[in-house]
Amino acid sequence: MKAAVLYEANKPLVIEDVSLPKPGPREVLIRTSVAGLCHSDLHFMEGLYPHPLPAVLGHESAGVIEQVGSDVTYVKPGDHVVTCLSVFCGTCDNCTTGRTVLCTDTTVKLLPGVSNRMQWSKPEKLHQFLNLSSFAEQMLVHENAIVKIRKEMPLDLAALIGCGVITGYGAVVNTAKVTAGETVAVIGCGGVGMAAINGAQIAGAGRIIAIDTNPAKLQLATKLGATDIINPADGDVVKQVRDLTNGGVHHSFEVLGRKETAEQAFAMLTSGGTATIVGMIPFGQKIELHGFDFLRERRIQGSSMGSNHFRVDMPRLVDFYLRGRLHLEDWISAKLKLSEINEGFANMKAGKTLRSVIVFDS
Repeated sequence: MKAAVLYEANKPLVIEDVSLPKPGPREVLIRTSVAGLCHSDLHFMEGLYPHPLPAVLGHESAGVIEQVGSDVTYVKPGDHVVTCLSVFCGTCDNCTTGRTVLCTDTTVKLLPGVSNRMQWSKPEKLHQFLNLSSFAEQMLVHENAIVKIRKEMPLDLAALIGCGVITGYGAVVNTAKVTAGETVAVIGCGGVGMAAINGAQIAGAGRIIAIDTNPAKLQLATKLGATDIINPADGDVVKQVRDLTNGGVHHSFEVLGRKETAEQAFAMLTSGGTATIVGMIPFGQKIELHGFDFLRERRIQGSSMGSNHFRVDMPRLVDFYLRGRLHLEDWISAKLKLSEINEGFANMKAGKTLRSVIVFDS
């Protein structure tokens, strides 16, 4: 099969011939249909987060089950599935207390560099990425890294749910638990930010403020549920939010992964408000907050993959789409071949796209 390999940070991905063994116990082989290009992949490509190399990146994907290993009861060949990097064991303390996204069982949620699932003709080891590696025509994964979906759900749109949608929507619904009537600000209107905006609308937020420097993205945000838009080019973002809301928002969501915007997210809160950091702030970078502001019971928290329970959340998101409440068609800016993947990431970095997807030949 063909796969896109990252050999070195800040170098283009290279299309190589790679193979996978037959599924072992509790493993499934998936024919990849669609893989989304995510900013998280770009962070690793740029060396902002460490990972053993060479590796096949990609983690936002959908496909069709081709083979199943022994002891697999959840799926059968022909089933349509969405992948999720938050693979879970189901038996550790976090899993059994309802926080499967924080599974600690490293025999299932393999640490970087441990997996031996990918094979090729070169002597150096080829590494699997986040237990998935979806920039390839096939994936070999643990059965607890997938969720079955209805076959009427288009796979190109289903792939988005596997990371971008669940991350943004889940941050609002699962992590922050936004309730009807509360005010929300979302900093960054890329794919994850749009999911947070759409999720806030589904949750019944009373006011949803979209913040971005791209006028086209701000316009789309209003279609997805934003009641107000703010362009940082127009002046101090925190002041604009405070003026709009008479003192600040109940919830802010930082989706860009930057020090300054994380600090702004905290500063724009009303008393008792919560800032949720969704973006991947570069490894080792710190943020600075005023200690006095905590006396007003402001809070700041992280959100990993939308604090998801993906076998519950993703089928619900599919239902939201099929009922017209989740507007996924508006998110895809380009459909690419695997050979065009570097062009897709270049356009992402330049801010030209909301979401690009790799469509594999069936």
